[in-house]
Amino acid sequence: MAKFRMVQLDFWNDPKIVEEFTPEDKYFFLYLLTNPKTTQIGIYRILKKQIAFDTGYSIESVNAIMDRFINHHKIIAYSNESREIAIINWGKHNFRKGGKPVEDCVRSELEEVQDLSLIPYVSKHIENPKLKAIYDSFNVSYNDASVDTSSESINDTTDVSQHEENVKVSDDRLLDDTCTDSSTVSGQDKDKDEDKEEDKEQQQELINNKDSGGRDFNDPDFKEILDFYRDNLQKAITETPFNYELLGQFYDEWGKDLMLAALKLAAKKEAKGISFIEAVFNNWRIYGVKTLEDARRYNDQVLKQRKSYSNTKVEQTPDWYKQQKEERQKRENQIKQNNVDQKDAEKLLSDYLKKSKSG
Repeated sequence: MAKFRMVQLDFWNDPKIVEEFTPEDKYFFLYLLTNPKTTQIGIYRILKKQIAFDTGYSIESVNAIMDRFINHHKIIAYSNESREIAIINWGKHNFRKGGKPVEDCVRSELEEVQDLSLIPYVSKHIENPKLKAIYDSFNVSYNDASVDTSSESINDTTDVSQHEENVKVSDDRLLDDTCTDSSTVSGQDKDKDEDKEEDKEQQQELINNKDSGGRDFNDPDFKEILDFYRDNLQKAITETPFNYELLGQFYDEWGKDLMLAALKLAAKKEAKGISFIEAVFNNWRIYGVKTLEDARRYNDQVLKQRKSYSNTKVEQTPDWYKQQKEERQKRENQIKQNNVDQKDAEKLLSDYLKKSKSG
């Protein structure tokens, strides 16, 4: 399996996607094309619980979206028996180049397919003749039920109807049509038992990951933190893997004691979710909190500041301001008095001159 998947730029210009897909549909379809379980052949095995865990959707939402993709968009098929999914146009968009390495990989992965009815569902739209021939070599038992694919414009509903008819074939009929060797039948039964056991292991792993935030389920300290978070801060809040991932990061950075201290602060404030806890850690980071004692000193300081703010009275006018005001007033009064004295002097001089002239 490759370490990456390519998505054509035409994905965003496809009329079906532009006109019919909701944002949720686009996100879900990109997940189906690029998740770690994908293969080179467009058919791969994946549990719905795994899809729910990866995307953050509930099982009910996953079932509803997949039903829309199967019955409305008609671009995927899913086998409930083998837990395999097939993407109808995978071969059309991913087999631009062939070659022996690709052919060998396709042949090897087709041998792993359990629900053979999914193979013709994908092969009908493969344009590379050599790769299509490899798919067809696995379709011998389904040739009689296949439909004419001479025109690529045939509506995808034909493929979905064909798949629905194929999946109705019983396990016994399928085994009779594909192989008459009793040893092969026994091997297939053994493979089914192993697959069921693998399903149980994967489901248990998903449950453990969900219950422990994706971390070591046997870590009692982290489990205590998760229990406190769920009991006090998660009620009425949507559960998402991202929140658990953040809690795991906080736990790695701050440890159990400081984590619980931050959670208790959030609980006292009745602050649900992650945002308040993240703000507490940001403030502690700035203040340099490293221990519980540091956190107590910081919280005490914050409380004192808030108390001083709430008890602050109207500040009185400072003495220096009063003194400056008085001095300014004195200067203004002195100027006024000087003006009065000057006017009186001018009047006396005028009267004196008048008397001198008359005398």
